[in-house]
Amino acid sequence: MRRRPWVLASVTWAYIVWSLVPILVAIQFSFNDGRSRSTWQGFSLQWYFGSSGSVAEDPSLRLALVNSLVVAGLTTLIATPLGVATALGLARWRGRAGRVVGGLTLLPLATPEIVMGSALYLVFTNLFLFVPLGQPAQVLGHVTFSVSYVVVIVRSRLASIGTDYEEAARDLGCGRLSAVRLILLPLLTPAVFAGAMIVFASSMDDFVISAFLSPDASSVTVPIKLYSSVRNAPTPALNALATLLVFASLLAIFLGWLVQRRLPERNAVLRH
Repeated sequence: MRRRPWVLASVTWAYIVWSLVPILVAIQFSFNDGRSRSTWQGFSLQWYFGSSGSVAEDPSLRLALVNSLVVAGLTTLIATPLGVATALGLARWRGRAGRVVGGLTLLPLATPEIVMGSALYLVFTNLFLFVPLGQPAQVLGHVTFSVSYVVVIVRSRLASIGTDYEEAARDLGCGRLSAVRLILLPLLTPAVFAGAMIVFASSMDDFVISAFLSPDASSVTVPIKLYSSVRNAPTPALNALATLLVFASLLAIFLGWLVQRRLPERNAVLRH
């Protein structure tokens, strides 16, 4: 019998605890009954709603949350179909050119975010002047790096599916587009949904690109608001705003995991 890797497991759990404890402490003080962010004074929901300084009542906090949801939602709606189409094209593009293009699609994942943000700012202020800074530029900037997530996930799913089902459908009379629509896309649904949720979560959490492409307070997102307010004697409302951001990201990732876990079982039943 092989020995269990106690040392590796201990290091892993120590890292998880080290990473999660600060987040849990910040979430805890979002429910504080007083204004302190270091001394617990009792449980309350006043920093979420019900008081003048809560997320629901403070216009700047509410605007930041709405901006983050809008940018993340639009990014998901644009990047997901682009990523699926790119993955399907790369799966059928043979030869050296296809490998080069496949490598280029992964370039945004390897590029430092500060470089990506500054480059996008220069592009939108010098070349693409018809795209105003703010939400339009932020959405396009997020799409630029988010497409790669979808491409990676969908291409891995395509590799596991293979070409047998699509070829069988075409042998039975389906056209190329009909085989993709009726056979391939249903099999890709778990990967597409998982990719969409990762895009949503990463867009919600992005700070660097959002900050470079935000010209004024009207396009401030939650990460920008957290960064700009944390040095100015913030109240636990800032913790509440961060908690909502964490919850939205975790919910998106959980939904992606759930769909990716459930749909393959249903597809397997249908195939049999």
